Amino acid sequence: MKLNSKDQNNISYFNSSDKNTTFELGNRIYKLLSKYILSGKTIVFLCIGTDRATGDSLGPLIGYKLSKYKHHDYLVYGTLEQPVHAKNLDETIEIIKSLHDNSVIIAIDASLGRSTHVGYITLGEGSLKPGAGVNKELPAVGDIFITGIVNFSGVLDHMLLQTTRLNVVMSLADQIFLAINYCTYKIKLNNHTSAYSNISALSETY
Repeated sequence: MKLNSKDQNNISYFNSSDKNTTFELGNRIYKLLSKYILSGKTIVFLCIGTDRATGDSLGPLIGYKLSKYKHHDYLVYGTLEQPVHAKNLDETIEIIKSLHDNSVIIAIDASLGRSTHVGYITLGEGSLKPGAGVNKELPAVGDIFITGIVNFSGVLDHMLLQTTRLNVVMSLADQIFLAINYCTYKIKLNNHTSAYSNISALSETY
């Protein structure tokens, strides 16, 4: 997976074992989403990967968790039941563009990195290119990206994804899901506060 960030210096790293990660990552996601929300864009989470390889199951696991919260105002593509992977990524992107032309896409995927960064989450503005770590040519996608570093990058990256510990993947998935949940809670709370302020202002004119 390759990152096409608008500014490589603005990629944030979060340790999934840090107890403050949920709130720090959630606040950072909220900050990146704010300008898109103000322009009325639909939030789409595109969770990329497959459950056939432990290390590549991060996206579908997060998609599965997000899909269970139907009351939130976002759309989810890529779950354990209906994963988005190399064979259907192009088609899924076309569907999203067709059905949700006014949307902001948050692309989520597993990645390989330095051994010291295993268990870390990256977040930034820009697109990511899935499959780059295992020599697959797939289209870049996303306005915002979230990745979980599931293993170190080596000679046999595909084998490393196959042998990644499930504990690492689940820890990353839990933290990313909780951070997104916290972010969407803040969005909903802010929308309610704005709506209440507008009603109060309107009532004061009468």
